Amino acid sequence: MKYLQLGDRNVSQLVLGTMVFHMGDLDGAYSVFDRFSEAGGNAFDTAYTYSGGDSERGLGQWMKHRKNRSQTFVIAKGGHPNSSVPRPRISPEEVRAELEVSLIRTQTDYFDLYLLHRDDEQIPVSTIVDYMDQEIRRGRIRAAGVSNWSPTRVQAANEYAMQSDKHPLIAVSNNIGLAVAKKPHWSGCLLTDQAAWDWHNENQFPLIPWSSQARGFFSGNFSPDKPDNSHVVDIYYTDDNFERLNRAQQLGQEKGCTAIQVALAYVMHQPFPTFPIFGPANLDELSSSLGAVEVELTAKEIQWLNLESETLES
Repeated sequence: MKYLQLGDRNVSQLVLGTMVFHMGDLDGAYSVFDRFSEAGGNAFDTAYTYSGGDSERGLGQWMKHRKNRSQTFVIAKGGHPNSSVPRPRISPEEVRAELEVSLIRTQTDYFDLYLLHRDDEQIPVSTIVDYMDQEIRRGRIRAAGVSNWSPTRVQAANEYAMQSDKHPLIAVSNNIGLAVAKKPHWSGCLLTDQAAWDWHNENQFPLIPWSSQARGFFSGNFSPDKPDNSHVVDIYYTDDNFERLNRAQQLGQEKGCTAIQVALAYVMHQPFPTFPIFGPANLDELSSSLGAVEVELTAKEIQWLNLESETLES
């Protein structure tokens, strides 16, 4: 496993996403969690909305049974729209209500990193920073970050935090991957475009990418003549992305690995700190993703994969 600094912790660069797990199959969840932990992984991602709360419950049960809460870096999220309130619910009152439920479900006193799942630009960054700072000082979260926020809002929030002696945001969770999405996956989500990429690179600001493996686009299950998965077709089916897939397959053959491992390694090899979230549903998918840790990519290979050069020799 590879590790990077996130806040004041040494965290595994790969983050295990728990969205697919539920209380009806705890044995399956435990087997994946155990294997990830044995491989050196210590970072887990969950959220108030995932699996109706079962994502948090299952992770909490596992940590309780394994007695490993202090060794586990838990990333939790709140403030996602729901059917009753179809807007980002990130006012202090709304976040507090979800945070308290999430802590109970996960059977913990604190989260290592708490992310706001969406943004609502009608709420001033000062209001958000002030509230998150209160929770950090209270000890219920160790650090705060955001998901699907623009660099402009993050920069404004951290400038306010610096001026007012409050805790700053320490990470952003936006989408990035070797396959470039044509549009956001869902309403309110943000892609890491070139301007955002430049901002992360200039500031060396940590990114926790979701859908880092492009919904399985590099798995070998997708081709231009297979439009079975409407979501993947809508987001990723472009000539450029299929060329990226071809190049990932070619480079994988040369390196003795798979295209999906190359794609995950690409996210891990960005020139700023990245902690890609991956969501294996079983041990086979977990083992496949863990193989990406061993894949080394040169700067020339990264440029070639991203269609920035025509050959690996240029």
